[in-house]
Amino acid sequence: MRIEKDLIGELEIDDNKYFGIHTKRALSNFKISDYKIDKEFLKSFAQVKLAAAITNEELGFFKKDISKPIIFACNEIIKGKYLDQFPLDPFQGGAGTSLNMNFNEVISNIALEYIGKNKGDYKVINPLDHVNLHQSTNDVYPTALKITILRLLKTLENEVSLLQEVFQNKEKEFSDIIKLGRTELQDAVPMTLGMEFSAYAEAISRDRWRIFKARERIKVVNLGGTAIGTGLGASRDYILRVVENLRKITGLNIARAENFVDATQNLDSIVEVFAIIKTYAINLIKISNDLRLLSSGPKGGLGEIILPSVQSGSSIMPGKVNPVILEAVIQTGLRVVSNESAISTAISMGNLELNHLLPFIAFASIESLNILINITKILREKCISKIKANEKNCKKHVENSNTIATVLVPILGYKRVEELLKIGKEKNKTIKEVLVEENVFSLKEVEDLLNPKRMRKLGYTDDEIKRNT
Repeated sequence: MRIEKDLIGELEIDDNKYFGIHTKRALSNFKISDYKIDKEFLKSFAQVKLAAAITNEELGFFKKDISKPIIFACNEIIKGKYLDQFPLDPFQGGAGTSLNMNFNEVISNIALEYIGKNKGDYKVINPLDHVNLHQSTNDVYPTALKITILRLLKTLENEVSLLQEVFQNKEKEFSDIIKLGRTELQDAVPMTLGMEFSAYAEAISRDRWRIFKARERIKVVNLGGTAIGTGLGASRDYILRVVENLRKITGLNIARAENFVDATQNLDSIVEVFAIIKTYAINLIKISNDLRLLSSGPKGGLGEIILPSVQSGSSIMPGKVNPVILEAVIQTGLRVVSNESAISTAISMGNLELNHLLPFIAFASIESLNILINITKILREKCISKIKANEKNCKKHVENSNTIATVLVPILGYKRVEELLKIGKEKNKTIKEVLVEENVFSLKEVEDLLNPKRMRKLGYTDDEIKRNT
């Protein structure tokens, strides 16, 4: 055990731990949930600390005997080592000060061990005077968060692109399958199953573009602004150089804020990004509900598409298979929508020069992106790419519905079509059967009217209407 001191008093720290007294107090104060701080966020935080250390070395604020071990420690964390030394609950007071202190202590003690010193020998390498030099929680924490969001947005964009591709593949695969369109859950006019999937592909395409543009909204960071954006406690040369070093370390197109005070107190760019993320979640919910309806039954429902079977659906009904992937997508989407509302509310509650609710904002933001990335991949691999069409059911629904008569209105006129529908109702026959029996069209002509190629065309030409009348 070792003894560490702060302004409140002393605490014993296990010698196996790389964190110190500030972290131990936070562990005691914030026993709130079973959640852990995201690993990618921890790595981003270490990159910010690394950029600060390199900049301080370049400007001569550190000698090599201090900078080298600190840089070593940061790189070890970035590689994924020592992550178990960041045990704090993501829900914590202090706008993230606990996590920043945690980092300062862990980096300091890794560095001390690297040069053969004992943990806690802070006279040699100090968590605050050295590791935290020219920094504040208030510029380090939000910068690390934005780096994490940028990376996750790129990963999400890639997954959305792949999802768009599989929807487009299904659009082509189903291009010749006639089905019944529906409005307000009632029969509408015929269309192709390919058209239905083309609409999904188009919606996802817009989401892909929005997510790409969202990365532009989040690239401005306030690193160098220190406590409230005035840069107090940091040198001008450090402020001008540290973001450039961070850009090299991360490989991300980040930019130094022109107005540090604004960038420190206002997080509206995060609100904007997660409004875009919510839009994608809403599209996923809508599409998933559609696919559940189209696959419903399969005998007693629409049954127009066949979803892949991924697991048994009931503990009492043998053979039942449920649309579990789509249900998981809907639940994930609802979580993202809820998080967006909470993020926006938390950001609106920031006071004056700082948003004190940053830890919650970080948790909800990173969770939303992570679960969307995961569910998008699951949806693509386990559902959309393996959907099959039930052509027999699609055709049956079209032929049994009177709404296909709408196709005839430009050719026969509304009144004549209405008369034919009345005949069909009286004789309990489909409109297709009535058209042939009443010698309005031959069977071949009726089939031509319902040809998938016609369904893909926008309306009729004047010649088609004249020819058929």
